[in-house]
Amino acid sequence: MLFRSKPTTPDKSTATLNGAAGSERAEQAGKGHPTPKRKTSEALNKRPLVPADRKAAGKSARVANRAQRDREYQAMQTGDERYLPAKDKGPVRRYVRDHVDARWNLGEFFLPIAMIFVLATFAFAKDRLLSVIIIFALYFVVIVTMIDAFVMWRGLKKKLYAKFGADSYLKGLAMYAVMRGFQIRRARLPKPMVKHGEYPV
Repeated sequence: MLFRSKPTTPDKSTATLNGAAGSERAEQAGKGHPTPKRKTSEALNKRPLVPADRKAAGKSARVANRAQRDREYQAMQTGDERYLPAKDKGPVRRYVRDHVDARWNLGEFFLPIAMIFVLATFAFAKDRLLSVIIIFALYFVVIVTMIDAFVMWRGLKKKLYAKFGADSYLKGLAMYAVMRGFQIRRARLPKPMVKHGEYPV
């Protein structure tokens, strides 16, 4: 009687080791390097919250901020859109500035006129009637200037809608235009890029 040898069953632990070795070899063959462990990856991704040299970091931050301010100031002189502050960027705000700068606004004369009225008030302080007249005249100038600013914004808003569509009305844009109209022309920043009468198309 012939005895048939029993087929040997591979040990489970050996099969597991061989499978792991095979997968590792496959990963190495596919990526060219073994997959790093999780702890190693986390350690590489960690960054210190506080720099080692605070003094050097603070100095470099101040230098960067100063350079940014210099670029913004230069852009305000030349109208370079790349480095303008966020509140002045964009074609809509550029259009607003050009429209205000092209217009003769009563607001740009308000500060000199107000100074004259204040000096007149002190000069004629003893004359009560004349002082009251001067004060009422100053109030009249303020009201007329505000009406002029309202008319300016109303016309500008229509042009903005016609050129840029209904979405061109941004929050704070009316105040942006009015405040620029009340500034003396030479003191405006960004500097005016158009002359009086040169309205943007």
